[in-house]
Amino acid sequence: MRKIIYFVHTSVDGFFEGPGGAFDWPLMGPELSAYSMSMTQDVDTFLYGRLVYQVMASHWPTADTVSDHPHNIAFAPIWRRTPKIVVSNTLTEAGWDTRVINGTGLAEKITALKREPGKNLLLTGGTGLASSLTELGLIDEYLIVVHPVLLTGGTPVLAGVKDRLKLRLLETRTMDDALVLHRYERAQP
Repeated sequence: MRKIIYFVHTSVDGFFEGPGGAFDWPLMGPELSAYSMSMTQDVDTFLYGRLVYQVMASHWPTADTVSDHPHNIAFAPIWRRTPKIVVSNTLTEAGWDTRVINGTGLAEKITALKREPGKNLLLTGGTGLASSLTELGLIDEYLIVVHPVLLTGGTPVLAGVKDRLKLRLLETRTMDDALVLHRYERAQP
């Protein structure tokens, strides 16, 4: 069965975005960029909630033409060619090889996606869909990149999760002399 891998940036104090939705603080150095690029070899679908999808769709289609940052140049073509799924109760269609699924019956729909042949699914950023899928027991791995910043407010990572979940540490590594990646899998009961 395919896995869902949740990849998220967080501040030291646990926020996915700062006050007012600020997301100007994550650092994308060469080591983190290389790691994120290597992840795309093991996935064949990007999975998003509506809000994150809209941010991604406003940036990645042309990121390599408006930025000279090496990560933007390398990742933009991958983003354009990789099939995407966005879970939304309000969005009815999306561009860029994106399929929209309604959140009604989410557990059954996501379980069916995981049973389809193919590589893993990468759920990037956000907290709403990630919290829902965590509560449903459908996220298999958590890749949490901790950045050296205190935001003192904003949106906490996995803010909607109500039930305790035990995780097993798979990997920890320092990147770019500033970031710490923690990779966990859901522990088996």
